Amino acid sequence: MFKLLEKIIHRGSDRELKRYWYIVEKINELEPEISRLSDDELAQKTLEFKEKLRQGATLDDIMIPAFAVVREVAKRKVNMRPFDVQLIGAIVLHEGKIAEMKTGEGKTLVATMPA
Repeated sequence: MFKLLEKIIHRGSDRELKRYWYIVEKINELEPEISRLSDDELAQKTLEFKEKLRQGATLDDIMIPAFAVVREVAKRKVNMRPFDVQLIGAIVLHEGKIAEMKTGEGKTLVATMPA
């Protein structure tokens, strides 16, 4: 899993990596609030995101809360909480970049977030 982080560090700038960690911190800050939501309330969040997009918000505008919701859904439905480095991989994909990951590093969890 940390190979992904190594690749990002080698290919990206320190400034870019700091920005990714800042976004991860913001996602993590939402975790206590999101974890208290019922399954129905989590499903409602998807509808809220769609409505925000319809009203002109961008995918970047909803990325942090959407990733927090997807992380919580992964915890509940497949009993796997995406690690912070997997969130970074998801952010990289969200930005249209390539994130190389080896077998067992959590590609499936990473790919669900920007999808």
